[in-house]
Amino acid sequence: MDASPIRVLIVDDDALVRAGLTMMLSGAGDLEIVGDVADGAEVVPAVNAHRPDVVLMDVRMPRLDGIAATELLRARREPPEIIILTTFDTDDHIVRAMRAGASGFLLKHTPPQEIVRAIRQVAAGEPMLSPAVLRKMMAYVADRTGPDPRRERARALLDRLSDGERAVAALVGRGRTNGEIGAELALSVATVKAYVSRLLTKLELNNRVQIALLVHDAALGE
Repeated sequence: MDASPIRVLIVDDDALVRAGLTMMLSGAGDLEIVGDVADGAEVVPAVNAHRPDVVLMDVRMPRLDGIAATELLRARREPPEIIILTTFDTDDHIVRAMRAGASGFLLKHTPPQEIVRAIRQVAAGEPMLSPAVLRKMMAYVADRTGPDPRRERARALLDRLSDGERAVAALVGRGRTNGEIGAELALSVATVKAYVSRLLTKLELNNRVQIALLVHDAALGE
């Protein structure tokens, strides 16, 4: 029996971008474009109506921006995965999107096959943390100096973890996949998944990207 297609919702205020993405992604047999909307304010009703697995989210929109819309979706009991897709790649946009709960960040000029791969990846539960995004994220937090309540909170949260959990968290912070973490720590993928699930519960976070941000926050000044 064939697997169900990955259901995708497109959110962008540019009608041409929405049409182009729909045309491009419809060529992938395992993706289904279930809808498109023009503003973050329309996202929640669209998600209720279409139940997407993945939302491709623009940042700058007239009424409700993509980061605020991401926060609304991630507060749901069973939220879709969210990939920020934008023309802007400022450090602030990237980190704000990740803190809001996005599972990936792509530029609109990303090659089509890479966008398709990212959708498949986040739908499978693996965040899309490219080396370029990781570098920007690390540089952003490293540039902040002086007393930082976020750093102290991050360190206090990480102090809750066992040695094994901290080891897994550190590798999540480097953008490693479950398979890569398992190979490095001599653990099965199922065991790594169990660790990640415990990390999310203990650290009161929504997804792996937020674990990575917490690890980087805690390392500030070291």
